[in-house]
Amino acid sequence: MAVNAAIAIVIAYLLGSIPFAYIAGRLFKGVDIRQVGGGNIGALNTAREIGLVPGLLVLIADAGKGSLAVLVALWLDVPLILVFGAGLAAVVGHNWPVFLKFKGGKGAATTIGVLLALAPLETAISIALTVVLIVITSNVRLAVVIGLMVLPVIIWQMNGSWMLIVYSIAIFLFLCVRAMPSIIAAMTHIGDRKKLIIDREYHLWQARKSK
Repeated sequence: MAVNAAIAIVIAYLLGSIPFAYIAGRLFKGVDIRQVGGGNIGALNTAREIGLVPGLLVLIADAGKGSLAVLVALWLDVPLILVFGAGLAAVVGHNWPVFLKFKGGKGAATTIGVLLALAPLETAISIALTVVLIVITSNVRLAVVIGLMVLPVIIWQMNGSWMLIVYSIAIFLFLCVRAMPSIIAAMTHIGDRKKLIIDREYHLWQARKSK
């Protein structure tokens, strides 16, 4: 059991460490995604700086590695708490990837993938809410935060698993801590502060034009 647990955690971390946004930037545009836009190694920065299709591919891949980490842990038949640990390890891998000298993204898509594997229907509802909010506000970050914030309530109403509720809250708080420097930076800049709710500067489906 201890061996399987170690294997699950290591595989999850290595899966999370695969920098799909970095790979997409190199493949589609020959750029280092860390050097363009906001510099974040994630799907949103990829969509804005490289293009919608690469951004969607990165979104699917980043979420997929989170789901795969959970599925591998389940296949190895480790205790549920270690399945949760594998999911967190995938997010840690995305945020601090060994392949990019431990400088990664924020982990939102990977977190969604983890939760999708653990609570498929509940997370799907949360994703639907997130998409609606993106359409209304054009603010992806806010929409994702709200979607993840209400997920524990959805799980409570539909599933009732206290372990899943606690885990979804804990991993959400983990994301908030990770994103806090960016939030503080936005709050200190008047222009960014005005876009914390409604962000009309970007259209997600359009890559940023080169100047």
